[in-house]
Amino acid sequence: AGGGPLLPDSVLYEIFLYLDHVDVLSVGLVCQQWHAVARDEFLWKELFYRYYRISREVPRHPAAVSWYDEFQRLYDTIPCVEVQALKEHNDQVLHLSFSHSGCLFASCSKDCTVKIWSNELDISLQHSSNMRPYNWSYTQFSQFNADDSLLLVSGVFVGPHNSSSGEIAVISMENFTLLSRVRNKPYDVFGCWLNETNLISGNLHRIGRITSCSVLWLNNAFQGIESENVNVVKRLFKIQNLNASTIRTVMVADCSRYDSPDLLLDYEEQLAASSTSTCPVFDLGSDSEEEEAKPKQAAEPAVQELLDDGGVPAEDGLQQLFDDIMEGRVRPAMTDMELETKVAELFVRNRTKPPELNLLSTDSNSKTKYLIFTTGCLTYSPHQIG
Repeated sequence: AGGGPLLPDSVLYEIFLYLDHVDVLSVGLVCQQWHAVARDEFLWKELFYRYYRISREVPRHPAAVSWYDEFQRLYDTIPCVEVQALKEHNDQVLHLSFSHSGCLFASCSKDCTVKIWSNELDISLQHSSNMRPYNWSYTQFSQFNADDSLLLVSGVFVGPHNSSSGEIAVISMENFTLLSRVRNKPYDVFGCWLNETNLISGNLHRIGRITSCSVLWLNNAFQGIESENVNVVKRLFKIQNLNASTIRTVMVADCSRYDSPDLLLDYEEQLAASSTSTCPVFDLGSDSEEEEAKPKQAAEPAVQELLDDGGVPAEDGLQQLFDDIMEGRVRPAMTDMELETKVAELFVRNRTKPPELNLLSTDSNSKTKYLIFTTGCLTYSPHQIG
């Protein structure tokens, strides 16, 4: 009864017989007494309140049969009790998210609805939004903002089998109205909140067959729902993708309470790591989306040295290399995909710049936030965390 392991009566019986201190009748009486004490509700109730140090005003869970079962559920097994079966969705449920207060939760499903529930002992449906009228195929992800006043819902567009387009919708928790919609490509970027009123979405620009550029945008949650093509946005990051990979599953984490020189790489180490790696690199770029299609050109050192000897300007070196290859004057010693990857690396090397010092907050009270995502340098499947 003190919280230790409970031995079955048969095991106790074997122990007593082995010790040979009492007869069979005495063993039976002792087992009955042990069973009575081990199942005593008063003892388990006392142990429950003392062990978990919770107020005695908190009642036992309605689904628990006894205090013994309740203690065993929380201490010895996975703490789960089925209190209700929710059958309002008519297709596979893909994601659940809880509000920060714990009073609400949202569910996304392949039936193309997002449902908002009240998380009481008797769970009730508060609202259901059908996204099919907006040409969605299904809803796949949701997230409450920090003060639980808004809900971000991410979904997939109806389109060809190889389509990767999606959209993010923002729903008000005050009256469950749809506040805004923003595009999100690829759809498995999902999107996330940066703060109470701004969210992050993604876009993808193809450069070639296996190289692309992911752009992460900062969106205002209160833009009109009819202006999905003219978003109130600001570009945050532009990230080069290699080997057909893309940026996915973005999230923002406030890790200020964990900030420590022992846990974080300093800026010099980050620069050293990025200079020796073929991984994507960051660019704090301008707000213009059209600039994505006009990357500056740069040449590799070996090509640059060859071009310098001929008196060709550095910025024209890459274009001349292309012309020589197309006209047959130079035959590349690499495949088309290798050449494409090399060109993408040259582009991003010339476009990359460190963050400006005046953009870094010096306020000791400000929170440090980190952008976290999945990506990959070696293959299409995400195998790295950025």
